Amino acid sequence: MTTIRMTRMGRKKKPFYRIVVTDSRKRRDGGWIESIGHYNPVSAEKQLVIDEERLNYWKSVGAQMSDTVKKLTVK
Repeated sequence: MTTIRMTRMGRKKKPFYRIVVTDSRKRRDGGWIESIGHYNPVSAEKQLVIDEERLNYWKSVGAQMSDTVKKLTVK
């Protein structure tokens, strides 16, 4: 099953996350199919950039969103 989740990037104490589509059996930072956005919780305005078109496409073909990504994308 494909999953839309976050993968951690950045350095120690300065996390930066990419929102990616991946196989649910892979590790958190393992390979991914497509990167559809990023999230920076450390910046002053907690920057979230996501490609809505690609997110809707992957949801339409059956990809499940992780709980964290659901919370971030719901407004």
